[in-house]
Amino acid sequence: MTVKLTYKDAGVDTDLTLATTSGFARLARRTYGPQVLSSRGRLAGLYSLLLEDRRLSIFQHYRNPVLAAGTDSVGTKLKVAFLAGRHDTVGIDAVAMCVNDLLRVGARPLFFLDYIGIGRLDQEQGLAIMRGVVAGCKQAECALLGGETATLPGLYQPGEYDLVGFAVGVVERSRIVDGDTIRPGHVLVGLASSGLHSNGFSLARKVLLEVGGLRLDEVPEGLGSPLVEELLRPTRIYVRPVLDQLNYYRRKKVIGGISHVTKGGLAHSLARVLPEGVAARVKRGSWPVPPIFQLIRRLGAVEEEEMYRVFNMGIGMVLVVAPYYADALCHRLKRAGETPYIIGRVSRGTRSVVIG
Repeated sequence: MTVKLTYKDAGVDTDLTLATTSGFARLARRTYGPQVLSSRGRLAGLYSLLLEDRRLSIFQHYRNPVLAAGTDSVGTKLKVAFLAGRHDTVGIDAVAMCVNDLLRVGARPLFFLDYIGIGRLDQEQGLAIMRGVVAGCKQAECALLGGETATLPGLYQPGEYDLVGFAVGVVERSRIVDGDTIRPGHVLVGLASSGLHSNGFSLARKVLLEVGGLRLDEVPEGLGSPLVEELLRPTRIYVRPVLDQLNYYRRKKVIGGISHVTKGGLAHSLARVLPEGVAARVKRGSWPVPPIFQLIRRLGAVEEEEMYRVFNMGIGMVLVVAPYYADALCHRLKRAGETPYIIGRVSRGTRSVVIG
């Protein structure tokens, strides 16, 4: 007797996928502006560069617009979401990791696309992820233009998935922030992170959950909240306050470099924006290091140098600023709800960062 198999028998429920992605589309429409065109029935999102009413067009403010693009993933922070059964914040992380990278060149995010690879689609889980993505896009003031949800039976463990983001932005060519104007004497203005953000989780999980044996619902000494709240706190999105500062100084390059502190921690992330002939010195103690980093260091006996190589240590973004303007810029950032610290200076050197 011949057994008649279906796609659903192989682990892919097409009807469920269509119903779930329809819900995704309804959520995405909350992020649309006049630049987004209807793409019903198409596999590509449409974003208009020019509008009939030019007053509504983002591009009316640009003489020589340059597109910037970036991609990143949430990484092994997702393992914590799987353990906790909470999926409503990792979408914010996916957006943040991409749009904060666009800020490194001074670009304004225009639109975002997501990719979810999953072993077996769960509608409630999928919608929770997407609500986070939409929340992140609204914070970044960009459109969720499209995405892909791939059901891949056998590739992921039950309940697990991967989440990747892609972002496109725009910057005036003459206003690209590339680090070339950084000079000795420039000031390092660090913007406080919301915690771990989405980097170093392989080490954080190893120390906290395996070596330290902590439970996610536990409130470790000095932390003040359950461990799961700290670990799943979403990455801070710096788009609006940083763009406001760049726009405030449109006629002069007051901000010579922007570092999004991600892979390689504070030291390596900052070194990547420095031009040849200069170095940066970051002063320890010039900002408060959040308790989660102190907990990881203590439980894992992690060397301090290693901590700065892996984690943001409480600084999620660094602006390299001309010294005359540093205090005024910090004042405006505070008014915008950020917590800035002057954490060091630039000097002559060999394109390196010293933390001490």
